[in-house]
Amino acid sequence: MKKSDRPYIIWRMCGKTRRAYFRINWTEGGKRRAREIRINAAPDTPEFDREYWALRSGMSEKLAPPPSKTSWRVLVREYRSSVKYRKLAASTRKPYDRVIEEILAKNADKDVASMTRAHIRAIHQKYRDTPRKADWYVQIISLLLNFAAKTLDWEVKNVAEGIELYGKQREFLPWPEWMVAKLPTAPSHVRTAAELILGTGQRPNAAITMRREHFRGDWMEVLDEKNAERFEVFCPQPLRNYLAELPKSGAYVLAKNLTEPMGYNTVEKAFRGWRMTLGDAAAPFSLHGLRKLAIVRLAEAGCTDAQIQAITNQSAEMVAFYRRQASRKRRSKAAHELGTKRDQNGKE
Repeated sequence: MKKSDRPYIIWRMCGKTRRAYFRINWTEGGKRRAREIRINAAPDTPEFDREYWALRSGMSEKLAPPPSKTSWRVLVREYRSSVKYRKLAASTRKPYDRVIEEILAKNADKDVASMTRAHIRAIHQKYRDTPRKADWYVQIISLLLNFAAKTLDWEVKNVAEGIELYGKQREFLPWPEWMVAKLPTAPSHVRTAAELILGTGQRPNAAITMRREHFRGDWMEVLDEKNAERFEVFCPQPLRNYLAELPKSGAYVLAKNLTEPMGYNTVEKAFRGWRMTLGDAAAPFSLHGLRKLAIVRLAEAGCTDAQIQAITNQSAEMVAFYRRQASRKRRSKAAHELGTKRDQNGKE
């Protein structure tokens, strides 16, 4: 090692080649530390001078600290390569990845241990107007921190643990019949999405991404997104009639082009625009409410819980919840019809 006539430059022999390194010294935790940064340019050239003075003035990009071995980028890479992540259904991975990518956008190279409880509370508060999204952030951060501590053995604490979530806000309300009757006034892709959700009983995203080949005569192939399971069920006549008159524009019923489906966000945005034209009475209802209406209609038609589950793949608890609504409507209707009949008999 040979000292240079320029401060902080040290010369080292790499084989037969002499190379220059810029040396930085500092004290950390009472211990003296050092780091050497190689200057790539040849000595006695303008390029060498530029590199040297950039380092000396603190303007060089090379002065950035080396990436942390316990950064969020490393953590996410390890998590995504784990068996735990690979076992997730595609429909579950999608919302996970959406939050993970947003976390990486601002924290990729930051050390995981630098995340504080105050940071997480601030994120949760920031998205308070969209409670489900706010809770997702806390839950995914908690999941990743647990993975770091318990699977990777990193010395980090789960600072997201115990933060109170906003929780489930409300059940999706089944659409009223007057709103269904307004569907012909909706944009064509909104109406088609609505017909698919109502006719198949699927979650909106699964219905919107159905292919033409999923409909085969009296039968259709539907998807349970939670369990990544496909199964065949009877296709109701109104949906068959609607699809028969729908122009074909690609492999998907709702086609973006010949080979791709229209995205859920595109349909949902158009739905919200149409819903505004219906007035305040329509505000509480979402595309998910059509699936609930499908369950109510099946219950009103006399289908058993087992039959409804076979068609919609909803949980027994959820089917029971909406069956109670259907039973209440049926009893109400029967009571009114009985009252009307008694009035007529009394007049006679």
